[in-house]
Amino acid sequence: MRIVSHTCSNTEIVCALGCAHWLVGVDDDSDFPPAVVRALPQLGRDLNLELDKVLALKPDLVLTSRTLPGHDAIVAQLDAAGLNTLVCEPLRLSDVYDDITRIAAALGVPERGAALVADMRAAMPAVPPQAHRAKVLVEWWPKPVIAPTHDSWVTDLIELAGGCNPFAARAGKSTPLTDAEIIEAAPDAIVMSWCGVPLAKYRSAVVRRREGWSALAAVRDNHIHAVTEAYLGRPGPRLVEGYRALRGIVEDLSD
Repeated sequence: MRIVSHTCSNTEIVCALGCAHWLVGVDDDSDFPPAVVRALPQLGRDLNLELDKVLALKPDLVLTSRTLPGHDAIVAQLDAAGLNTLVCEPLRLSDVYDDITRIAAALGVPERGAALVADMRAAMPAVPPQAHRAKVLVEWWPKPVIAPTHDSWVTDLIELAGGCNPFAARAGKSTPLTDAEIIEAAPDAIVMSWCGVPLAKYRSAVVRRREGWSALAAVRDNHIHAVTEAYLGRPGPRLVEGYRALRGIVEDLSD
């Protein structure tokens, strides 16, 4: 089978299922596992997939997603070209598990999909409820601050790790927030997980210098953390690493 993977999460799912040898091309943003993706043709950035390069590879299946604004146009182009596609559009963690199951079935390895989901579930046990759940604000973007809301696997990960997303009740996948809204929410911890920004360039000073934020317990008590977007923003197997990071942050707050 010849597979083209569009989006990092799909690439990582294929590899976790033991089917990396079927990949014939990936988008430029797929960077894991490095030994696999370095050897493959790159087909353009996540939001600028180059259709002519995809067609030249004659794939049997294109794995694509609707996880970001702009993905709809790419999916439409793939469909118009008559390519066989499998489209992922996960919201909650259960959707991520469903997508892994669907991809495994499409690749003819359903038992591997079931095993991968079982392993992920076992690696992310729910922390028993506490009298006080720490409020953890995850930032997808720093200016304006954009945070996950109700329909987000990150909201699920925070809850599994023993905390709560202070904006979990807000509808949708994510939302821009004002300084006033965040100050009112009073997060106990702030997690920088800025999309498209290398981890080495995350700067807590960006958070500290925001107007009025010095009064927040998270800032005052130095609970500003950096967790790569590769662990929180990609709906695939490495969400386990995101969970572990969040759990460590929540446990640190309870010490």
